[in-house]
Amino acid sequence: MTDLVYRRVLHDLKSRIHDNQFPNKRLPDERSLSEAYNVSRSSIKRALSVLANQGIIFKKRGSGTFINPLYMKNQTIFHYEGSNLGITDSFKSDGQTQGIKLLSFKVVPANEEMQQDLFLEKGDFVYEISRLRLFDDHPFMIERGFIPIKIAPELSQKVVSGSIFNYLEDVQNKVVTKSFMTMKVAPSNGEDQELLGLKPTEPVAIMEGIFFLDDGTPFEVSNMRLRYDYFNYNTFVTLDEE
Repeated sequence: MTDLVYRRVLHDLKSRIHDNQFPNKRLPDERSLSEAYNVSRSSIKRALSVLANQGIIFKKRGSGTFINPLYMKNQTIFHYEGSNLGITDSFKSDGQTQGIKLLSFKVVPANEEMQQDLFLEKGDFVYEISRLRLFDDHPFMIERGFIPIKIAPELSQKVVSGSIFNYLEDVQNKVVTKSFMTMKVAPSNGEDQELLGLKPTEPVAIMEGIFFLDDGTPFEVSNMRLRYDYFNYNTFVTLDEE
């Protein structure tokens, strides 16, 4: 219940920040927020801590809590606000409607690299899922993932045509909460140019990584190829004082 309370506050504060609802880019103090949301100060502190760790807000001693102007100026399309790291619920782009086109869905034997990455044995099988993600029917990402059959044995074409992570959470009570990602830019290949509408001279952004369940079990190896003009990555670095 405590998790649900703080997540509700976090989600609402993010929405209000994106909608420019705070005058002078300053948030109310913790007591005022606690009274406004009718929740404990600890829930407010937790929500604000997450926003600060994400670089969305910062605290200025003696002055209060403010919205990071650079964050507002360079917003990424990734907004992880829910309880899992699923892409379907994490993309936001000026109210555009997100869609998924299933390109292929098949079962293949796990190769040696997948066995290592997903903690599988020789002879284990995985789902190979290729999808095209769109905003208002405009393609922006090719997504190819590999999921062990033994973790999600009931995946179907209908399920993988929507949010796999939401299905996993709602039906199997398993939540994807961690990931390790690498990001780079490379020349686009023929498939990128055909599916994403890129010119041969235009590059593609590549995100590769492993997604983990909340108990630490590797769930999916994923490769995502984005149109370069949708790729905007922000990070926030802080040094702890000893």
